[in-house]
Amino acid sequence: MRLLGLLALIAVLVPALVVPVSAAPPAPPLEHVFVVMLENHSYDQVIGNPAMPYLNGLAKRYGLATNFYANTHPSIGNYFMATAGQIVTNDDHWEGVFDGDNIVRALTKAGKSWRVYAQSLPAAGYAGCSKYPYSKHHIPFAYFKDVRDNPALAANIVEYGQLWKDLEAGALPNYAVLVPDKMNDAHDCPAAKRPCSDDDQLAAADRWLEQNIGPLVNDADFMKNGLLVIDWDEAEEHDHEHGGGHIAVVVAGGRVPPALRSDRFYRQESVLATSLAALGVSARPGASAGALVMSEFYAGR
Repeated sequence: MRLLGLLALIAVLVPALVVPVSAAPPAPPLEHVFVVMLENHSYDQVIGNPAMPYLNGLAKRYGLATNFYANTHPSIGNYFMATAGQIVTNDDHWEGVFDGDNIVRALTKAGKSWRVYAQSLPAAGYAGCSKYPYSKHHIPFAYFKDVRDNPALAANIVEYGQLWKDLEAGALPNYAVLVPDKMNDAHDCPAAKRPCSDDDQLAAADRWLEQNIGPLVNDADFMKNGLLVIDWDEAEEHDHEHGGGHIAVVVAGGRVPPALRSDRFYRQESVLATSLAALGVSARPGASAGALVMSEFYAGR
Protein backbone atom coordinates (compact mmCIF):
# COMPACT_ATOMS: atom_id res chain seq x y z
CA MET A 1 0.00 0.00 0.00
CA ARG A 2 2.86 2.35 0.81
CA LEU A 3 4.36 1.73 -2.67
CA LEU A 4 1.04 2.42 -4.38
CA GLY A 5 0.67 5.63 -2.42
CA LEU A 6 4.17 6.74 -3.37
CA LEU A 7 3.51 6.06 -7.06
CA ALA A 8 0.28 8.03 -6.91
CA LEU A 9 2.08 10.96 -5.31
CA ILE A 10 4.77 10.92 -8.05
CA ALA A 11 2.07 10.88 -10.74
CA VAL A 12 0.58 14.02 -9.27
CA LEU A 13 3.86 15.90 -8.73
CA VAL A 14 5.81 15.14 -11.94
CA PRO A 15 3.53 17.05 -14.36
CA ALA A 16 3.80 20.06 -12.09
CA LEU A 17 7.62 19.95 -12.38
CA VAL A 18 7.66 19.97 -16.21
CA VAL A 19 8.37 23.47 -17.51
CA PRO A 20 6.82 24.07 -20.93
CA VAL A 21 9.24 25.25 -23.65
CA SER A 22 7.77 27.85 -25.97
CA ALA A 23 8.90 28.39 -29.56
CA ALA A 24 11.33 31.20 -30.23
CA PRO A 25 9.48 34.42 -31.02
CA PRO A 26 9.59 35.53 -34.66
CA ALA A 27 11.99 38.27 -35.60
CA PRO A 28 10.39 41.72 -35.42
CA PRO A 29 9.61 43.22 -38.84
CA LEU A 30 12.19 45.35 -40.56
CA GLU A 31 11.52 48.93 -41.63
CA HIS A 32 13.12 48.63 -45.07
CA VAL A 33 13.82 46.01 -47.72
CA PHE A 34 15.68 47.25 -50.80
CA VAL A 35 16.45 45.05 -53.81
CA VAL A 36 19.04 45.61 -56.57
CA MET A 37 18.97 43.42 -59.68
CA LEU A 38 22.06 43.05 -61.87
CA GLU A 39 22.29 41.31 -65.22
CA ASN A 40 23.27 38.11 -66.97
CA HIS A 41 26.19 36.62 -65.04
CA SER A 42 26.67 33.32 -63.29
CA TYR A 43 27.81 32.79 -59.71
CA ASP A 44 31.32 31.71 -60.71
CA GLN A 45 31.79 34.84 -62.84
CA VAL A 46 30.99 37.10 -59.90
CA ILE A 47 32.10 35.56 -56.61
CA GLY A 48 35.85 35.83 -56.18
CA ASN A 49 36.26 37.97 -59.29
CA PRO A 50 38.78 40.79 -58.64
CA ALA A 51 36.78 42.95 -61.07
CA MET A 52 34.09 43.23 -58.37
CA PRO A 53 35.91 44.04 -55.12
CA TYR A 54 33.03 46.01 -53.59
CA LEU A 55 30.39 43.32 -54.08
CA ASN A 56 32.74 40.58 -52.92
CA GLY A 57 33.60 42.65 -49.87
CA LEU A 58 29.91 42.86 -48.96
CA ALA A 59 29.56 39.10 -49.51
CA LYS A 60 32.44 38.39 -47.12
CA ARG A 61 31.25 40.83 -44.47
CA TYR A 62 27.52 40.07 -44.58
CA GLY A 63 25.65 37.22 -46.27
CA LEU A 64 25.85 35.16 -49.45
CA ALA A 65 23.32 32.68 -50.82
CA THR A 66 25.52 30.05 -52.47
CA ASN A 67 22.71 27.85 -53.81
CA PHE A 68 20.47 30.40 -55.53
CA TYR A 69 19.12 29.83 -59.05
CA ALA A 70 17.27 32.02 -61.50
CA ASN A 71 14.01 30.69 -62.90
CA THR A 72 14.27 31.21 -66.64
CA HIS A 73 15.92 32.90 -69.60
CA PRO A 74 15.79 35.72 -70.70
CA SER A 75 15.60 38.52 -68.13
CA ILE A 76 11.98 39.60 -67.94
CA GLY A 77 10.56 36.35 -66.53
CA ASN A 78 12.88 36.58 -63.53
CA TYR A 79 11.92 40.19 -62.82
CA PHE A 80 8.26 39.16 -62.79
CA MET A 81 8.96 36.15 -60.59
CA ALA A 82 10.68 38.39 -58.01
CA THR A 83 7.73 40.81 -57.90
CA ALA A 84 4.61 38.87 -58.94
CA GLY A 85 5.52 35.25 -58.23
CA GLN A 86 5.05 34.08 -61.81
CA ILE A 87 6.75 34.17 -65.18
CA VAL A 88 4.30 36.46 -66.94
CA THR A 89 6.27 36.38 -70.19
CA ASN A 90 9.67 35.42 -71.54
CA ASP A 91 9.53 38.09 -74.25
CA ASP A 92 11.81 40.99 -73.32
CA HIS A 93 9.95 43.12 -75.88
CA TRP A 94 6.50 42.42 -74.43
CA GLU A 95 4.31 45.52 -74.20
CA GLY A 96 1.30 44.03 -72.43
CA VAL A 97 -0.31 44.91 -69.11
CA PHE A 98 -0.32 42.50 -66.16
CA ASP A 99 -3.45 42.44 -64.00
CA GLY A 100 -2.47 39.60 -61.65
CA ASP A 101 -1.49 39.63 -57.99
CA ASN A 102 1.81 41.34 -57.28
CA ILE A 103 3.95 42.98 -54.62
CA VAL A 104 2.35 46.41 -55.12
CA ARG A 105 -1.07 45.04 -54.15
CA ALA A 106 0.39 43.30 -51.12
CA LEU A 107 2.29 46.36 -49.89
CA THR A 108 -0.55 48.79 -50.56
CA LYS A 109 -3.08 46.63 -48.72
CA ALA A 110 -0.71 46.36 -45.75
CA GLY A 111 -0.14 50.12 -45.66
CA LYS A 112 3.53 49.85 -46.62
CA SER A 113 5.28 52.43 -48.80
CA TRP A 114 7.31 51.54 -51.88
CA ARG A 115 9.34 53.13 -54.64
CA VAL A 116 11.33 52.19 -57.72
CA TYR A 117 14.51 54.25 -58.12
CA ALA A 118 15.51 53.86 -61.77
CA GLN A 119 18.65 55.27 -63.35
CA SER A 120 18.07 57.08 -66.69
CA LEU A 121 14.28 56.94 -66.27
CA PRO A 122 12.83 59.37 -68.88
CA ALA A 123 10.39 60.93 -66.37
CA ALA A 124 8.79 60.22 -63.01
CA GLY A 125 5.91 57.77 -63.39
CA TYR A 126 7.10 56.75 -66.85
CA ALA A 127 5.62 53.44 -68.03
CA GLY A 128 6.41 53.72 -71.74
CA CYS A 129 8.82 51.77 -73.90
CA SER A 130 12.55 51.45 -73.34
CA LYS A 131 14.75 54.46 -74.08
CA TYR A 132 18.37 53.42 -73.95
CA PRO A 133 20.10 53.09 -71.55
CA TYR A 134 16.81 52.83 -69.57
CA SER A 135 15.25 49.41 -70.05
CA LYS A 136 11.56 48.93 -69.31
CA HIS A 137 11.74 45.15 -69.02
CA HIS A 138 13.98 45.56 -65.97
CA ILE A 139 11.09 47.32 -64.17
CA PRO A 140 8.07 45.01 -63.91
CA PHE A 141 6.14 47.71 -62.03
CA ALA A 142 5.76 49.53 -65.36
CA TYR A 143 3.59 46.62 -66.57
CA PHE A 144 1.35 46.29 -63.49
CA LYS A 145 -2.21 47.43 -64.15
CA ASP A 146 -2.44 48.58 -60.53
CA VAL A 147 0.35 51.08 -61.20
CA ARG A 148 -0.56 52.13 -64.74
CA ASP A 149 -4.19 52.89 -63.81
CA ASN A 150 -3.36 54.85 -60.67
CA PRO A 151 -1.31 58.07 -61.06
CA ALA A 152 -0.55 58.11 -57.33
CA LEU A 153 1.05 54.68 -57.58
CA ALA A 154 2.79 55.43 -60.88
CA ALA A 155 4.43 58.42 -59.17
CA ASN A 156 6.39 55.92 -57.07
CA ILE A 157 8.55 55.14 -60.11
CA VAL A 158 11.19 57.84 -59.88
CA GLU A 159 14.64 58.73 -61.22
CA TYR A 160 17.50 57.34 -59.16
CA GLY A 161 18.60 60.70 -57.76
CA GLN A 162 15.41 60.85 -55.70
CA LEU A 163 16.92 58.22 -53.42
CA TRP A 164 19.42 60.69 -52.00
CA LYS A 165 16.69 63.25 -51.33
CA ASP A 166 14.62 60.60 -49.54
CA LEU A 167 17.63 59.40 -47.54
CA GLU A 168 18.53 62.94 -46.46
CA ALA A 169 14.91 63.69 -45.52
CA GLY A 170 14.52 60.49 -43.52
CA ALA A 171 11.75 59.48 -45.90
CA LEU A 172 12.92 56.15 -47.28
CA PRO A 173 10.08 53.79 -48.28
CA ASN A 174 9.54 50.42 -46.68
CA TYR A 175 10.28 48.60 -49.94
CA ALA A 176 12.32 49.75 -52.90
CA VAL A 177 13.87 48.41 -56.06
CA LEU A 178 17.12 50.09 -57.15
CA VAL A 179 17.63 49.86 -60.91
CA PRO A 180 20.92 50.71 -62.64
CA ASP A 181 20.68 51.38 -66.37
CA LYS A 182 22.08 48.99 -68.96
CA MET A 183 25.54 50.56 -68.95
CA ASN A 184 25.87 49.96 -65.20
CA ASP A 185 24.08 46.68 -64.49
CA ALA A 186 26.69 44.43 -66.19
CA HIS A 187 24.45 44.00 -69.25
CA ASP A 188 26.35 46.33 -71.62
CA CYS A 189 29.67 48.11 -71.84
CA PRO A 190 30.12 51.21 -69.69
CA ALA A 191 29.72 54.48 -71.58
CA ALA A 192 33.42 55.31 -71.53
CA LYS A 193 34.65 51.96 -72.85
CA ARG A 194 33.29 50.44 -76.04
CA PRO A 195 34.04 47.71 -76.99
CA CYS A 196 34.77 46.12 -73.64
CA SER A 197 35.47 42.81 -71.96
CA ASP A 198 33.15 40.94 -69.64
CA ASP A 199 35.26 42.05 -66.68
CA ASP A 200 34.85 45.67 -67.84
CA GLN A 201 31.08 45.22 -67.58
CA LEU A 202 31.37 43.70 -64.13
CA ALA A 203 33.79 46.39 -62.95
CA ALA A 204 31.37 49.10 -64.09
CA ALA A 205 28.55 47.43 -62.17
CA ASP A 206 30.77 47.18 -59.11
CA ARG A 207 31.62 50.89 -59.26
CA TRP A 208 27.93 51.69 -59.60
CA LEU A 209 27.16 49.62 -56.52
CA GLU A 210 29.85 51.31 -54.47
CA GLN A 211 28.69 54.77 -55.49
CA ASN A 212 24.94 54.14 -55.41
CA ILE A 213 24.31 51.71 -52.58
CA GLY A 214 27.39 52.57 -50.56
CA PRO A 215 25.59 55.48 -48.84
CA LEU A 216 22.84 53.08 -47.73
CA VAL A 217 25.33 50.55 -46.39
CA ASN A 218 27.05 53.37 -44.53
CA ASP A 219 23.80 54.73 -43.10
CA ALA A 220 23.41 53.48 -39.51
CA ASP A 221 19.63 53.90 -39.43
CA PHE A 222 19.06 51.99 -42.65
CA MET A 223 21.40 49.18 -41.68
CA LYS A 224 19.87 48.85 -38.21
CA ASN A 225 16.35 48.34 -39.54
CA GLY A 226 16.92 47.41 -43.16
CA LEU A 227 17.87 44.63 -45.53
CA LEU A 228 19.64 45.11 -48.86
CA VAL A 229 19.39 42.26 -51.37
CA ILE A 230 21.75 42.34 -54.36
CA ASP A 231 20.33 39.90 -56.89
CA TRP A 232 21.14 38.84 -60.45
CA ASP A 233 18.30 38.29 -62.89
CA GLU A 234 19.80 35.23 -64.59
CA ALA A 235 23.05 33.41 -65.20
CA GLU A 236 24.89 33.51 -68.50
CA GLU A 237 22.79 32.28 -71.39
CA HIS A 238 24.19 28.74 -71.68
CA ASP A 239 23.54 27.99 -67.97
CA HIS A 240 20.03 26.53 -67.72
CA GLU A 241 20.37 24.72 -64.41
CA HIS A 242 17.01 24.93 -62.56
CA GLY A 243 15.74 27.10 -65.40
CA GLY A 244 17.89 30.24 -65.28
CA GLY A 245 21.22 29.09 -63.92
CA HIS A 246 23.33 29.55 -60.80
CA ILE A 247 23.50 33.17 -59.62
CA ALA A 248 25.08 35.10 -56.74
CA VAL A 249 22.77 36.80 -54.23
CA VAL A 250 24.38 38.97 -51.56
CA VAL A 251 22.41 40.21 -48.55
CA ALA A 252 23.55 43.06 -46.29
CA GLY A 253 21.99 44.51 -43.16
CA GLY A 254 22.47 45.02 -39.46
CA ARG A 255 20.70 41.75 -38.62
CA VAL A 256 22.68 39.61 -41.04
CA PRO A 257 25.01 37.29 -39.11
CA PRO A 258 28.63 38.14 -40.03
CA ALA A 259 30.05 36.23 -43.00
CA LEU A 260 26.91 34.09 -43.35
CA ARG A 261 27.05 31.46 -46.09
CA SER A 262 23.77 29.75 -46.85
CA ASP A 263 23.54 26.65 -49.01
CA ARG A 264 19.74 26.50 -48.88
CA PHE A 265 18.08 26.25 -52.27
CA TYR A 266 16.47 29.53 -53.31
CA ARG A 267 14.96 30.98 -56.47
CA GLN A 268 13.56 34.39 -57.40
CA GLU A 269 10.21 33.75 -55.69
CA SER A 270 12.14 33.63 -52.42
CA VAL A 271 13.18 37.27 -52.97
CA LEU A 272 9.49 38.16 -53.21
CA ALA A 273 8.52 36.07 -50.19
CA THR A 274 11.40 37.46 -48.15
CA SER A 275 10.69 41.08 -49.08
CA LEU A 276 7.14 40.75 -47.76
CA ALA A 277 7.88 38.54 -44.74
CA ALA A 278 10.71 40.77 -43.52
CA LEU A 279 8.33 43.76 -43.58
CA GLY A 280 5.66 41.85 -41.65
CA VAL A 281 3.33 41.51 -44.65
CA SER A 282 1.45 38.20 -44.75
CA ALA A 283 0.43 38.20 -48.42
CA ARG A 284 2.37 35.90 -50.78
CA PRO A 285 1.61 36.45 -54.49
CA GLY A 286 1.94 33.52 -56.88
CA ALA A 287 4.79 31.08 -56.34
CA SER A 288 6.05 33.04 -53.34
CA ALA A 289 3.28 31.34 -51.34
CA GLY A 290 5.32 28.13 -51.37
CA ALA A 291 8.78 29.69 -51.45
CA LEU A 292 11.36 29.42 -48.72
CA VAL A 293 11.75 32.73 -46.89
CA MET A 294 15.38 33.78 -46.46
CA SER A 295 14.84 34.54 -42.77
CA GLU A 296 18.31 33.34 -41.81
CA PHE A 297 19.59 36.61 -43.30
CA TYR A 298 17.59 38.89 -41.01
CA ALA A 299 16.64 36.85 -37.94
CA GLY A 300 20.08 35.57 -37.01
CA ARG A 301 21.10 38.06 -34.36
